[in-house]
Parts: sequence; C-alpha cells; structure tokens
Amino acid sequence: MAGIEGEAGAGQGSGVTDAAATAAGAEAHDARALVEVRGLAVAAGNLVVQSGLGFDVRRGEVLVVMGPSGCGKSTLLRHLVGLERPVAGQVLYDGHDLHRGDPAELAALRRRFGVMFQAGALWSSMSLGENVMFPMRLFARLPAAERRRRARFKLALVGLDGGFDLMPAQLSGGMRKRAALARALALDPELLFLDEPGSGLDPLNAARLDELVLNLRHHLGTAVVMVTHENASIFAVADRALYLDPLAHTMTALGPPRELLAHGPAEVRSFLQRGVVA
Repeated sequence: MAGIEGEAGAGQGSGVTDAAATAAGAEAHDARALVEVRGLAVAAGNLVVQSGLGFDVRRGEVLVVMGPSGCGKSTLLRHLVGLERPVAGQVLYDGHDLHRGDPAELAALRRRFGVMFQAGALWSSMSLGENVMFPMRLFARLPAAERRRRARFKLALVGLDGGFDLMPAQLSGGMRKRAALARALALDPELLFLDEPGSGLDPLNAARLDELVLNLRHHLGTAVVMVTHENASIFAVADRALYLDPLAHTMTALGPPRELLAHGPAEVRSFLQRGVVA
C-alpha cells in the first residue's frame, strides 16, 4: 500500500510509508495520540468493507476520513465511537481499548467524546435547549439552572444565541447542523466525531460550518475526526486526511491534503483534484 504520512501541520515534511510501517508505528504509544487504531477491520453486516487500518488521532488536530461514497467512511466512524465491534484489531482511546473491558469504564470513556450524526438527529419534540441539555440530564449531575446556562453557552458557541426555545422544525438546514454540533459539545468532549457535517448544505453554509469547526478546535483545543467526501471541506479544515480505497478495501494514504494532492497515489490525487483551485 503506497501512501504519504505527514506531520500534523500542512507545512511540515512528509515521507512515503506503507501498511506494514503504519501498523508497526502504531505499536509504540505516541504521547500525542488521543486515539490509536491498530490492525482494524470493520464490517457492514457480514461484509468486511475495510481492513488493515492503522493510524492515530492526535490531540488538538482535525483528521478527515475521506473517500468515495460507499467506501466505508461512516462504518469506520461507528466503530471509532464504539457503536459497533470490529472484526479484528483495536481502537485505543487514551491507551484504553474502546471495545474490551468493564462496561462502566467503557461508558465513561465514551462520554469523553461527542458525536454529530449526518442528519443531525435532533429530537423533533424538544426545543434546541432541551436537545443540548439531554446529555447533561443523562450523564451530568447538574442543577437545572446550570444545565440551562451551559446549554445557552453551547448554542452561543455555534452562533445560535437566543435559539434556546426554538424547535428543530423552525430551523434551516445549516442551523440544524449547528444545533446538532452544540449538542455534541454538551459534555465538554476532548474529541468530536462529525459524520458528513456539510451534507445537504449549500456551499456557503458548508463553508461556515467548516469555519466553525476550526474555531472550536482553536478555542477549545478539541480534536476532531470528520468524515467527508467534499474537497472544499477537506482542504479547509484537515491537518491530515486519511483515504479509504473502495477497491483495495483499506487505507492507501494518510497525510496533509495538499501533500497528498502533490505526491499521493494516483487514485488519491484524482479524488482530490475534483474542482480544486490552486
């Protein structure tokens, strides 16, 4: 497997790597790594869609998982958040196996990250404030007044000041996405998983959401794993990008997007050249 392994900053150096080197490198714990993926194989039903995956998610970085539709991006994300068990391999979160161990300890680990689902998945019968407070009611022992204060703050972070009492049906698509992001931030996660956040948005609102993600990373220090096939988002937000090949059924490149565009495998360069403006 040919690929490019780069450092977190887009302006730093890179070198050629392969699957064996990636997997071997994952064996040594990296203090920068919040998540370490080792020899992972994931399935959709009975079909293994990706295997031999080895990479990390570094503290404070934005890692984009990219590739054509149907390559297994969202399937991988479901395994990274612990919703599904892998066919093989490990997902280590801060050194702890996310799929093996005491159920209470695993649940506590998973509460350290937030998830924004592709369709937003807001509760239609709840106001925005109630949606954001819902995780707090389940997992945080907070007085009602403090839950309301924190929910208003999270909504303000995503540009929805004054939206506490609005219902999801009253919102535009972009506002629903931002409200879903506010809910993902409810428990102050150190890692955010975003599944196709720009899906269904016009280019302007998608760009605004990308800018919001970068602002949150800058001000909160939150690491982000974003699933997307949109080139504009990939180049706008990613420190590094991971390419899932639908034919090889494994990752074939990992590195800063512009380095992959210049030096990555042919299929990765072709993917990243769609509509790119130099």
